[in-house]
Order: sequence, then C-alpha cells, then structure tokens
Amino acid sequence: MKSWRDLVVMLLLAVGTAMAASFLPGDESTVAVDPALENNAKKDTIETAPVKKLYGIPVASYEVHSGKVRRNENLADLLLPFGLSIQEIYKISLLSDTLIDELKIKPGNSFSFFKITDTTSVATTSYFVYEKDPLNYVRIGIEPDSIWAKNGKKPIETRLQFATGTIETSLWESMRDNEENPMLAVELSEIFAWSIDFFGVQKGDQYKVIYEESYVDNQSIGIQKIRGAWFYHNGTDFWGIPFEQNGERSFFDEKGNSLKKAFLKAPLRFSRISSGFSHSRLHPVLKIRRPHHGVDYAAPTGTPVHTVGDGVVSRKGYQKSGGGNYVTIKHNSVYSTTYMHLSRFGKGIKQGVYVKQGEIIGYVGSTGLATGPHLDFRFYKNGSAVNPLRVEAPPVEPVEEKNRTAYLVVRAFTMQALKLM
Repeated sequence: MKSWRDLVVMLLLAVGTAMAASFLPGDESTVAVDPALENNAKKDTIETAPVKKLYGIPVASYEVHSGKVRRNENLADLLLPFGLSIQEIYKISLLSDTLIDELKIKPGNSFSFFKITDTTSVATTSYFVYEKDPLNYVRIGIEPDSIWAKNGKKPIETRLQFATGTIETSLWESMRDNEENPMLAVELSEIFAWSIDFFGVQKGDQYKVIYEESYVDNQSIGIQKIRGAWFYHNGTDFWGIPFEQNGERSFFDEKGNSLKKAFLKAPLRFSRISSGFSHSRLHPVLKIRRPHHGVDYAAPTGTPVHTVGDGVVSRKGYQKSGGGNYVTIKHNSVYSTTYMHLSRFGKGIKQGVYVKQGEIIGYVGSTGLATGPHLDFRFYKNGSAVNPLRVEAPPVEPVEEKNRTAYLVVRAFTMQALKLM
C-alpha cells in the first residue's frame, strides 16, 4: 500500500503532465522523489562505470588535498605547501577579482589542490579550487607555462519537501520545533500576507506546505518554490494554489481569486501588537487619556517597515511632540497610511516619490513621544482614521476566464495533495 507521500508525489507528477508550463520547475535543477517510485519505471540498461569527477576535474591522475582556510591565511599560505613558486602565486593573485579576490578569502571556506602524482599520466595541469560559498567555486589551472581560471557551480539537488504542524506559540517556533526550515515561515507569511495577520496567529492554528528546497553537498541553500499551501486560522481555511498567468507565477485561493490584495495586513514581518486602535487610551508618556487612532507594533529598533500598498509619499517629516519621524503615503483618492516613530527613513524616500507594495519606507525606532521602539501605524479612509485590523482590501486580478480550465486542473491536484498530508 502506498504511503501518503507516494500519493502526493503522484498527484504532483500528474499536475506536471497536465500543466508543466504553469506548475513544475523550469530551471535545470532536478526534483528528487522517492527512489522506489522511479525504480518501478526504470528499464534495463547497459551501465558503464562513470568517470569520477570533482569540481569537473577527473581525479584518477591526481592526489587531492582538501582543507579549510584558517584564520589569517592568505593565498601564499594555501599554495606554498604544494610546491608552487612565488612567481606562480603572484600570477594567480593578478587574476580578475571576479575569479578570485585575495582580500575576500574567508576563514572556514574550503579549498582543494589537485597534484599530479603519476609522471606517466597524460595530465599536465595541476588545479587549485577555492569555494567562495557553498554553491560557487573558482577552478584555477596551473600549467608549466600559463595560469588560467574559471568560475563554476556545484551540482544542485532540488528536493520535494513536506511540512505540517499545529501552532502552540508562533509559526516560527512551530517550524523550529518540527525541525523544518524556519525560512518556510517567512515564505508562508508572504503568500498569505494579504489574508492573515501573522501577528494574531492563535494556538491551534494549523498549516500544510509542499515546497522545493535546494541542496548542495546535502546542505540546504534555500527554499526555491512553494508547490501548494494551506493555513487554518480563526476557524477559516486559507488555500494557496500556485498558478502561472500571463507569464507571472502567483498564488490564488480555491475560488480563483488572487491572494494579493490592495493592502498588506501589516507593515512589519513577525512582531507583536502592543496597543490597539482606541478612542480613549491612557498615553504611556503623557499619562492622560486621549484617542489612539492606530495600531502599535512592538519591534526592535532598525526593524524594516514596509508600505502596505502602492502609492505616493505625500508627507515626510518630524513631529517632536508626537510621532517623531513619520511617513504618510497616499494610495488613491480614498485611502492613505501613516508610519510613525521611525528611527530613520528608507533609501530614496521623499515627498512625491512613488512606492510599491512591500517596499521599505523606514525603520522602527522611538523618536517623538515614545517609551520604547515601536511602529505606530495609522490607516485613513476618506481622511478619517479607521482600525487597520478591520480593513478588508479587495483582491487584485483573479484567474482569467481563458485560463479557468487550466487553473481548475492545478487546483484539484494541489488541494488533494495537501489534504492527503
């Protein structure tokens, strides 16, 4: 009997057959699935012993010495032990910085030297390979009369992954407790940013995600693509169905409405609400009651603040006895938002500048009348303050009618795959 993982893989492969252009990965990396599934479909083949290569170099004729850069080591320290002359090392140091920058050799990074040991070998080139990061390396060829170099990348394996859990305290901690990539919490918060206020997630909320994660040498280098997501919050199911429309891959709900809306639910990533919208609040500094027509988000100084929607910066200034550094953005003829107590403004933010949804317009601070670092976020409709937490923003373009049939295929297989988890 097949496991739910096998069934999910089969469903996703079915989607790939029906909608390869809109669902499956379009890069050169491979998606790893259960070997048992692949073995059933394999035919008898004549196998030949593959030539063992490392960094694209056939290793049969070489003695390979590998190590890690130690503190304060430079290019000469790495190469002199292998018999290179000062002249050869100098030629290597003259290579373009796009190949190897001697000043950027970092402690802890890996290197290998391929030394010719067989004098009868046809090989005439020794190699020095330096790993710039887990993915990228430079291969330097050392020949009797020349030095050359070429950048390269290690093979990437993209694995199909599954994550499911129930929240006890926060989404981030749930990911960590389940030993899942915590960056998956960021991915989910961005997919559902227009539908779910992640500052208000509750104990008992649930999530399921199917995603692709890329690995180099069994080390994760990041989440590449979300293949489907479900979030249960406040008694409601939220679906994230990936679909490509007009050349852009985006997420839609089960009805075909875009998950992107005119306004984000919050201007910060992962913080907490320290004070809500009120017509009579005890001011923490003045110790008097007065209206607080905004929502306060407590966060460390320097936390990026994002505009919740497209618009034009209508005001940028400083209120000594109020909001400190603040930015006001006019989104259209009806809506505007204000961001207060900023420690500093985002790059290029000035009156009259057009900003895109999600763009950084400032950073959390405690300027003006504030007892500690936080963002005072205000939302205005036709000039009157409204509770930001209760604004229902309309979605942007839904699935077009001409794409409806294709979307229904993707929706059916994706939702069934998530339900099986």
